[in-house]
Amino acid sequence: MLTTDPHIFVIFGASGDLTRRKLVPALYALYKGGFLPENFALLGISRTEMSDEAFRREVFFDNEHIQGAKDARFGPYLFYQPIDTLKQEDYKKIRARMAELDERLQTKGNHVFYLSTPPSLYPKIPAFLAGEGLNNSGGGWKRLVIEKPFGYSRESARKLNQELQQYFEEGQIFRIDHYLGKETVQNLLVTRFANGIFEPLWNRNYIHHVEVTAAEQIGVEKRGGYYDRSGALRDMVQNHLLQVVAHVAMEPPITADAAAIRNEKLKLFQSIRPIAKEDVARYAIRGQYIASTIGGEKVKGYREEDGVAEDSITETYVALKFYIDNWRWAGVPFYIRTGKCLPAKATEVVVYFKSPPHHLFRNEQDIMNVNNQLIIRIQPDEGLLLQFGMKVPGAGFQVKNVNMDFRYSGLTEEVVPEAYERLLLDVMKGDPTLYARGDSVEAAWQFVDPILEAWAGDPSIKLYGYPAGTWGPDAANVLIEGEKVSWRNPCAHLTDADNYCEL
Repeated sequence: MLTTDPHIFVIFGASGDLTRRKLVPALYALYKGGFLPENFALLGISRTEMSDEAFRREVFFDNEHIQGAKDARFGPYLFYQPIDTLKQEDYKKIRARMAELDERLQTKGNHVFYLSTPPSLYPKIPAFLAGEGLNNSGGGWKRLVIEKPFGYSRESARKLNQELQQYFEEGQIFRIDHYLGKETVQNLLVTRFANGIFEPLWNRNYIHHVEVTAAEQIGVEKRGGYYDRSGALRDMVQNHLLQVVAHVAMEPPITADAAAIRNEKLKLFQSIRPIAKEDVARYAIRGQYIASTIGGEKVKGYREEDGVAEDSITETYVALKFYIDNWRWAGVPFYIRTGKCLPAKATEVVVYFKSPPHHLFRNEQDIMNVNNQLIIRIQPDEGLLLQFGMKVPGAGFQVKNVNMDFRYSGLTEEVVPEAYERLLLDVMKGDPTLYARGDSVEAAWQFVDPILEAWAGDPSIKLYGYPAGTWGPDAANVLIEGEKVSWRNPCAHLTDADNYCEL
């Protein structure tokens, strides 16, 4: 099996939750799959004082997020170095430890630096690494991985890019977005560009509108302090959902390589029509969940969560309507929404095709009942569902929507890799296809910024309350245009009808 180059994988913030929940389990899965090289080391770095043995026990042997029996042979690959990440002189310890591991394990000076840290450290750690020459790719490749948020506005994103690029070249920087690691997000490109039945119809002539929903059942839980400074628009739309939109709407790249795909994404972001501040109230609906009772249990409202201000106006729900001003999509509305404390956890794309120009078999109860829909389920119950009209058996021409579905679970007996597994393997291989590029991040912020500025500066724009466990504020339904057209409210299972969700 083809493995990656020998290297040291360095995690800053190694005593944190992300390392334990996602990073170490993903690296262990890659090890079990045979993707890690024999000459490999995971070096954890944080302030907490720990020995190598204690670190191995903490993040591997006693890690409840790693399922099944643990192969003890993985433990010796893990090492730990405590430092004060805000002191330049402590980075000498990192340089010495990595030099020792390079020599002992023959990792050839190839290093991945993963910043699982607060965003305030994103500019500082690269500068300190550069101060010790650890960014120099002359003695082996060097790669820097940073988690979102990539800034809090276009200006802060541009500043962060400039700061990072002082010490690492753009080709060395990997901005990780776990949504792009999901198999079904990647399959959006294959669905579109590998099938002659879809691509000829994928334009304004045949598509009525496109809808993207990312629903979460949980509230903010223990992230109230962070979330209250962020909100749904920053936390989900600017990165995850706009990336999904890019996969749905981008033009065909010339080739399937990273540069071509990322170039087309940038063009797509640049083509999104900005929402003027005076139009924000019409095109952007924000909401915040309030206390309710679900299944006989009382659920707290957002303002009652730990770390949230009592008078907070941070949105936990957002629905947007916008247009893409290019030849393919001119006049086609795109709708995206995301929210917390909704009835189901599901992320999906719904492509609504136009109904035939002559309603020969008009259904008086619901004229839109014959609209064909292609539902691409990203999570859970991953798959595709095509809805189209068929004649109900019997006399007359009564038309009913029927389903034709495909499930990922039926395609292969192999386990579909978790997003972090795929993305960590890609950074080891130096493949940036599924990572966000700096200019695309700034272009996405350029669309989002006017909405945030209008919400902050115009007190007349309403913040709607919606009871926890419902599909958000009723005002979001006004965004959907056209007679008898409404949001598709997804169930946990792809093929369940809207009216029969188990809530």
